[in-house]
Amino acid sequence: MQVVGTTTQQEVWVASRERKFIINEILFIEDPGRQFPRGEVVETNSFNRFIPLTTEHNALVDGRVLAGLQAVGFDIHGEEVNLARVRLIGEIATPVAVGAPVRLPVFDEVAGILVRQSPERGLTLGTIRGTGNLLPGLPANLKDVLCLYDGERGILPQDGVPFVFDYRTMNEYPHIGIFGGSGSGKSFGLRVLLEEFMAREVPGIVLDPHYEMDFSTPFPALPACFQRDYRDRFRIFTVGVDVGVEFTDLSIRELVALLGEGEPISEGMANAVNTLHERGDSLQSFSTRLYGLIEAMENERPLRRDEASDPHLAGRDRMLQDLLKRYGSKAGHVSSLKGVAWRLNALEREGVFTANTRPVEEALTARRLAVVRGPVRLLQVYGAYLFDRLYQKRRRYRDAMQKGQQAAYFPPFILATDEAHNFCPRGERDPASRRITRLIAQEGRKYGVNLVLASQRIALLDDTVTAQLNTKLIFRTVRAMDIATVKEETDLGTEETDRLPYLTSGHCFISSAVTGRAVAVRIRCAGTASPHTENPFDELERHSRAAGDKFWQVVREHLPFGAFELHIHGPAIARELGEPLSNQQLLDRLRILVREGKLAVEKGPLGERFTGRE
Repeated sequence: MQVVGTTTQQEVWVASRERKFIINEILFIEDPGRQFPRGEVVETNSFNRFIPLTTEHNALVDGRVLAGLQAVGFDIHGEEVNLARVRLIGEIATPVAVGAPVRLPVFDEVAGILVRQSPERGLTLGTIRGTGNLLPGLPANLKDVLCLYDGERGILPQDGVPFVFDYRTMNEYPHIGIFGGSGSGKSFGLRVLLEEFMAREVPGIVLDPHYEMDFSTPFPALPACFQRDYRDRFRIFTVGVDVGVEFTDLSIRELVALLGEGEPISEGMANAVNTLHERGDSLQSFSTRLYGLIEAMENERPLRRDEASDPHLAGRDRMLQDLLKRYGSKAGHVSSLKGVAWRLNALEREGVFTANTRPVEEALTARRLAVVRGPVRLLQVYGAYLFDRLYQKRRRYRDAMQKGQQAAYFPPFILATDEAHNFCPRGERDPASRRITRLIAQEGRKYGVNLVLASQRIALLDDTVTAQLNTKLIFRTVRAMDIATVKEETDLGTEETDRLPYLTSGHCFISSAVTGRAVAVRIRCAGTASPHTENPFDELERHSRAAGDKFWQVVREHLPFGAFELHIHGPAIARELGEPLSNQQLLDRLRILVREGKLAVEKGPLGERFTGRE
């Protein structure tokens, strides 16, 4: 292998007769004048006498490359020529010498650019693609540290140098983004990342709109040496059941934010909350004041007439008069008050005010991962409140330490969410969830609060937030708008972005300020299984078989009977099955058993008669 054609300080062409190049592999260029640069193969081509180079229409093969091949002795018309475009790693002052020998490196020659942290102190996310030839020379602490998974072949051994993310550098380069289309492996990558954080006992919160972030079940057929028990490393909470909002703790700003999530709150509604809310209000006291003022404003004329005729009103009329005098001129139009009441009632129906955030806070202080579940819309509302509240607790602690004041310890933590484009969307709409996410994206590094945002659509994520994600995992992406955003927000070159629509599930490019370059990675096999891993069509078959077997076991105890006797046997069968069955449903199931050969059917003057087969 040797350098051919025109070279620059950024890339060279390498040709070989002996071997075909592997995409993403690292090559060692023996050019002492440039301190032996190393480069990554970003594009490969092979040509032979059946595909003449002189007629090949390819930007890779221009006149300078042809001349370079011929100059170093290649018979471009008579032998196979393997070519690689090689992007140099790092910066050199002058171009590489044409004709310089090229070889595969040994691990020690590239260790510094491939492994920045040991698996014991970092997050082992997968293997670096194109490093299979380095596997035999790996030190013991980098061998057999992970396994891979293929949908057809199952569990596979480690096939290259492990990619170990040095999470401690997030103090300088904060926040992680995980992006990819449906089926790309994005959620799998998020699971692996969260497993690694749990293994290091880094506390965190993950919003789980799909009810899949359960880490209790080991991945099927995972070798014992890779199994970890995460059951004591995470806690699951459901919004409105296990966690919620302590209304008495709400400030006016927090209450306005809660009511304004989802659909923006009007200025009139915000003014109404500012007017009516009093420090320390309970849900009952605030609601009583709100609904009382609505009633008073809707009945203002009768109330004023009654007061004029009887200045000593008592009971509820007096209370309504007092509300009208105290707040009527400040609270705005009654429609604004009704809007506040409607939204407050919606949150109350969801159970948001039946609990508080203490279970999540306790999980964080115990260095656990708090999984917060609920529908997307509810998580938008509650997540904004939760993120803001916990971020402010961490910030107050750090600020107090800087001032030399005493404060209760509150740990650093990560904030993660899937479907992040719903939480901090791009566009004119400015929900509270986007405002707090922006704030943490811009300031969180100083306080040890980091974001992990996963989304199918990077182009739909808020620009300010996207720009602050110093590490991005880019899985298969097909939409032109998303690929354009990837080009703007990462260091992926044209060669990598052209490959994005074709990446195999579980493969990604990791663009990070920590590594200094985009790295092609195959994500390791997760240690735990999502509850949603079963193929839905397999689920359908399994459920149908189980239901059919149960039905057969019940029916066989009632045989024989005829269709005209369904009014007798039908209710009994339904009771034993524990489900309601109409006569038609029962007949349909019986005929399925006939087709399966379990029942025989006889035609008689009174209709069908079902019997068991001999």
